[in-house]
Amino acid sequence: MNRLGPILAATDFSAPARHAAHRAARVAHATGASLTLMHVLPGGALQELRQWLGTGHVVEQQLNDDAQRELRALASELQRHRHVTPRTVHVSGSVLDEINHEAEALDAALLVLGARGAGFLRRLVLGTTSERLLRRTTRPLLVVRQTPHEPYRRVLVALDFSPWSAHAVTLARRVAPHARLLLFNAYQVPFEEKLHFAGVDAATIDRYRKQARANATQRVHALAAASGLKSGDWEPCIVEGDASQRIVEHEQEKDCDLVVLGKHGQSATEDLLLGSVSKHVLAEGSTDVLVSTVREA
Repeated sequence: MNRLGPILAATDFSAPARHAAHRAARVAHATGASLTLMHVLPGGALQELRQWLGTGHVVEQQLNDDAQRELRALASELQRHRHVTPRTVHVSGSVLDEINHEAEALDAALLVLGARGAGFLRRLVLGTTSERLLRRTTRPLLVVRQTPHEPYRRVLVALDFSPWSAHAVTLARRVAPHARLLLFNAYQVPFEEKLHFAGVDAATIDRYRKQARANATQRVHALAAASGLKSGDWEPCIVEGDASQRIVEHEQEKDCDLVVLGKHGQSATEDLLLGSVSKHVLAEGSTDVLVSTVREA
């Protein structure tokens, strides 16, 4: 298993963003990855300020000075408590463009954001900017919701057997190298309601259901074997029903602290990240969410 590469954590200094920075530092310490902390002073807001007060006003300089001071303080805090020495980046401009530019320059293996922020990160994660970022980026994205008291222990990896599933397993192992993986698949009998309506008897439908479960179980074990997982590293979690509902139920029932999703779904037209499954998991779940953006051939 390859080691995790550079980590880029964006912060607006809100409490959720600080949790994200601490989680990024924990992951960096556990994996030996380098960590960059980044703050972007939004260019649109600066432009409005310049229109009101003029270019080069003392207030603009104060905003930059305050941001750099907070960034240095956060880096020092992580060094003391998480035993990593982050590199810091403070820029102004388009938040989306600047994060993407820095990620490309670093060749970042992981982007880390808080689930909610007080400023630009609130829109970045929950609004239209997040969709633009996640559509454009080729970098895995970790959305942090929990206070990181300990390393990840139990990770639910949602599998749909699309080309993205294999990399989701690999990414989970890189980000949480000491965690136990729950390889999750939610299966359904295709067109079950239509089968009932067409008069197909219950025994036949139940046979289809058992076959669907057997197929899902076989594919999960095959994927685990292909990923090089040992028996003690993982366990299967095969359930019937809607994936979005079942993921949220089982992340809590199985006491998971991280959910890993692939960016895309089974078909070329289905986008899991921007569709109902991921939106439901992000809205209703309680754990951190890691989105894999790499498609395995």
